[in-house]
Order: sequence, then C-alpha cells, then structure tokens
Amino acid sequence: MAAWKHSAGGANLVRCVSRSSCDIERTPSVATEPLSSSIKGCLQPRTAVSNSQTQSLSRKESSSALLSTLNDKSPPTSILPPYVAPNSGILARLPASWIPYAELVRLDKPTGTYYLFFPTLFSTLMAGSLTNPITSPISLATTISLFFTGALVMRGAGCTINDLWDRNLDPHVTRTRLRPIARGAVTPKQAIVFTGFQLLAGLAVLLQFPRSCLYYGIPSLLFVVAYPLAKRVTYYPQFVLGLTFSWGAIMGFPALGIDLLSNQAALSAAAFLYASNVAWTVLYDMIYAHMDIRDDAAAGIKSIVLRHEKNTKSIMSILAMTQIGLLAAAGITAGAGPVFFISSCGGTALTLAIMIKRVKLKDVKDCWWWFRNGCWFTGGAISIGLLGDYTLRLSGLQEQSGQTAEIHLKASLEH
Repeated sequence: MAAWKHSAGGANLVRCVSRSSCDIERTPSVATEPLSSSIKGCLQPRTAVSNSQTQSLSRKESSSALLSTLNDKSPPTSILPPYVAPNSGILARLPASWIPYAELVRLDKPTGTYYLFFPTLFSTLMAGSLTNPITSPISLATTISLFFTGALVMRGAGCTINDLWDRNLDPHVTRTRLRPIARGAVTPKQAIVFTGFQLLAGLAVLLQFPRSCLYYGIPSLLFVVAYPLAKRVTYYPQFVLGLTFSWGAIMGFPALGIDLLSNQAALSAAAFLYASNVAWTVLYDMIYAHMDIRDDAAAGIKSIVLRHEKNTKSIMSILAMTQIGLLAAAGITAGAGPVFFISSCGGTALTLAIMIKRVKLKDVKDCWWWFRNGCWFTGGAISIGLLGDYTLRLSGLQEQSGQTAEIHLKASLEH
C-alpha cells in the first residue's frame, strides 16, 4: 500500500483519506475521475452500511474502512515505482522533449513493428514470383524497404490512437500506467496532432507505390481505429487486431502491379495468405494478452483469454492448424514449389508447436519472451520458404504450375 500511495491514483486516494471532504478535483491527475467513481461504486456494496450509520462513524474508523477496501480492490501488493527517464538505449540518445513521443510510438519496443511488417514481406515475396517477368531482386528489395518504413510509421500511429482510446484505462493497468498519455507527459490534444502527422507520413509512403495501392491501403484505417473500441464491446478484440495487422498480406500484390480485382488466381492466393495471417495474429496476441489478464479484468478490458482462460492452449493449437492450412492453400494457389511447403509450412508447424508447448502463460516474463522471439521463429520460417521459392523461379530451376502460368498471363495482359 505504501508503494502504491506514491502513484497517481494512490496520491489522490490517500489525500481523500486524510481530509474530511474528498476534494479530488484540485489534484491534476489523469486517474482522478475513474478512481473516484470506482471508490463510490465499490465501497457501498462491500461495507453494506446505511447513510445514517456512516455518519455516525468516527473519522478514524472511516479512514480505516476506506484503506482496507482499497487494499482489496487495488494492486498495491507489488512495488510500483514512479516514472524514470530512460538512461540507455535509443531513447536515451534523444532530446528530452522527444522522449514521450518516442515512447508513444513504442520506438524502443519494435516487436509490434515486425509483426506488422511480416505480412507485407510474405505477400511481396509471393507476388514477386507471380509477375511477368518475375520481379527483379532490386525492385523486390525496394518494395520491401518501403513496406518496412510504412510498418514503422503506421504501427506508431496505431499505438497513439490506441493510447488515446485507453487514456482513462491505462493508469489502472500496471504495465501501461506510465505510458506518456497515462502519466500526463503528452496531452490528448498533442497526441491527436501527432497522430495527424503520422498519418500524413504514412500516406507519403503509400504514394510511393502504384496508385492502386492507395485504394487497397486506405480501408485498413477503419480497423486501426476500431481495434481499441473492440476491447470494450467484445471478448474477441484479437480478431479485429488480426484484420488490422494482416492487411499487408494483401498489399504486396498491387505493390508489384498485380490487379487482384481482375486476377482471380492472385486474389485467391492473397485471400488465403491474409486469412492465415489473421489466425497467426490472434494466436500470438493471446500470449500477449496473458501478461495483462488480471489488470484487464479489473479495468473492464475484454479479451479472448478472459473468456477462454482455461482453454488457451487448445485454442492456440486450433489457430496454429488453421494458419498452416491456409498458408498451404495460398502456396498451392500461387503454384509454390517444395521449398515453400517444407520451410514455410513445415517451419511454421514446428515453431508454433514448440511455442505452444513451452510458453508459461502464468509467467509474464515468459509470455513476453515468446511473444518477442516467436515473431522471428515463425515469421522467419515463412519468409525463408517464400524467398527460396522466389529464388528458384528467378533462376529458372523451378517450373511454373498451371495456376502460376494463369497469373503470369493475366499480368502480361494488364501491362
């Protein structure tokens, strides 16, 4: 309790206890309103004391009752240190005024950027084998570089939008209570302006691609905005996150000049690849959600792991099989060769099986380790298979299947 007392919420509450009138409005804390309302809501049913009886209690007895209730309701049993500016890593090298914005876009935690980038890498490598002629290595590398830049920018924009939605919830979650908006280092107005600049930067990257990419890319913004809201209305927000983070599995095709609307074979390959990535996103985000499962429940944030906590690994296994099946379907449709099925599909099966078996869902550090490294294990396996398939086709060592020839024919007609 002593440690929690020094947090934003704890300072307000202890101030309430020490005064006869609970004048919290004078304290400029972001956690003031939610905490004051939660106290009123939780004290009455727990104490079960009428108004007349409450008035007869002494100030000392009232303070003791309030502190006892807060001890039961809050997480003060663990030490919650105050914010400390970073003294190492990339953030420590930035000007002090930049640090809150760098933290807002999670510049020091790039795993989310990698998860957003991998679907674009998958689709670019798959589409590169389907163009006519096959996309050159230089063009492929340039496209991949643009996608990584876009992933970095848009992931940051998504984080800022998420923190704006959650500005009244983050102060109550141990892991998020020191985020820039939650601790007051960035105001909501500043965050909105910052989001505008990020979206403009994302648009600038998008305009480097063929014009058709603009029409394919803009609809994804609806999911970017909807995901934080989904956490409040459904126990399956991970599905919305999957629709958002997997959008890049579509973008590689138009980026290399393949019109999905007029090319049924390419459209089928992209659809299977996209659905496969949705399953992967839900799977790995279930591990991530386990890190906050108790705080999410207390803050009213919905999650698939709250609804299926006892069956998490069973659901993850089903998602893994779904992902592998859809990935194989994408390869079949695109006419991929043995390297793809051995490395991409086989590697995905192996890495996911090991992760699901070994991850300790009750251990926050272990969940974070698998979330951070599983990105490279599974994403790397898929990428190696796709790159190998592209290399063999580029060198002429792998013949085209009937469906691949159909895609080539339609691509040549479009040009």
